[in-house]
Amino acid sequence: MISVENLTYQYPQGNTRVLSAFSAQFRRGEIVAVSGRNGCGKTTLTKLIAGVLKPSKGCVYLDGLDVSDMDLFTLGRRIGYVFQNPNRQLFCDTVYNEVAYGLRNLELDDKEVKEKASHYLEYFGLQRYRDIYPGKLSIGEKQRLALAAVLALGTDHLVLDEPTTGLDVLRRRELGDLLLKLRQELNCGIVFVSHETGFITRCADREVVMLR
Repeated sequence: MISVENLTYQYPQGNTRVLSAFSAQFRRGEIVAVSGRNGCGKTTLTKLIAGVLKPSKGCVYLDGLDVSDMDLFTLGRRIGYVFQNPNRQLFCDTVYNEVAYGLRNLELDDKEVKEKASHYLEYFGLQRYRDIYPGKLSIGEKQRLALAAVLALGTDHLVLDEPTTGLDVLRRRELGDLLLKLRQELNCGIVFVSHETGFITRCADREVVMLR
């Protein structure tokens, strides 16, 4: 379970608090939507959960452990983060290497890397693109690739910032189906930021509305 307690965050260059004493819990096996007005701190919250930012005050706990005591790679194996724009986290020369990169950092042997990478490419319908440069994929395919890369590490939780951005109606439905599948088959805890009321209603078990 991810637990955030009295989180406060103020960007170093500003005087305004983006978050102030915010608390919530996110459990494995549930899908939680985070919504609220622009500027209320939704994206900041996701970055704090994933360890990209450090809170000014308060704590983020993962199964009772303070995430500030974990390095980013260790935390990334437990909490997978997908940016609003997946181009920000795709950097390898091929789709296969994008998934294999993190696995190689786990010091797995070549056979196990190949098996795991191939499994997740197949799971996300990307096997036919394995030798393609990621930049040539559609936005929905890039999103699935980012998910494959983080889930291959064995993450318990997924955090997605505005995952429906740039997706048409069909791709939003496909994404929703995928999140429901991940929850059912892998027991992932999923937290996503969204303004899309229909997407939230269809996919989320509950909604956390951030106020400011």
